[in-house]
Amino acid sequence: MPTPHGSRGGMAFSAEELRVLRRALATTLQSAALPAQEIRECLMLTLAVDDATHEAARLRRFLFADVARYRAALPGAAAGYLARLGSALDAGYTPTDEDVTALRRLCAGRTGAQEAARRMDLLVRAALPAARTPLAALPGGLGASGAGGEEDAEPGAPEEPREPRRPERDEPAPERDRPAGPQRPSRPIPTPGEVFPPRRRTPPPEQALLSA
Repeated sequence: MPTPHGSRGGMAFSAEELRVLRRALATTLQSAALPAQEIRECLMLTLAVDDATHEAARLRRFLFADVARYRAALPGAAAGYLARLGSALDAGYTPTDEDVTALRRLCAGRTGAQEAARRMDLLVRAALPAARTPLAALPGGLGASGAGGEEDAEPGAPEEPREPRRPERDEPAPERDRPAGPQRPSRPIPTPGEVFPPRRRTPPPEQALLSA
């Protein structure tokens, strides 16, 4: 919603509010037969909104360029650089690697506790730009559909009957390789008797003489 700005009762609008205001003015001018005075007022308001938008963009560009100038003058321009960097971050400035490096050097310097906390806060904001940018809506996300990716039904509309899901058939598990059994040797295994044949008994000398 618009917020008060300045000491003269001015109102500050966000970018989305300006787009809505433009559409409302365009619809008013095209859809209704208004008196000439009201048409002129709507046209003047449209031009004022456009001028304010262009002026705000020009001021942001000037502020962002001012940050670069003060950064180049560091460390002597530390106070001005920190003040302009804080204002630029509030205006949507995307810090660069040079800003992060400069803030780290400033945080490493000796200063008071309050100033050190201020510099550290700016360093965190500059080093984590993703925390300040809105998340982009992914296709099929909750922004355009429900939790299950289906379109939200209108309130009070009858629900359409859904076909029950058929259970998927379990595919047969691949047979695991069975361990191969013991292979038969190509040659028969020799018995202990064949490996170590019994020794023949030598006859006593007397029996040998008799047989001779």
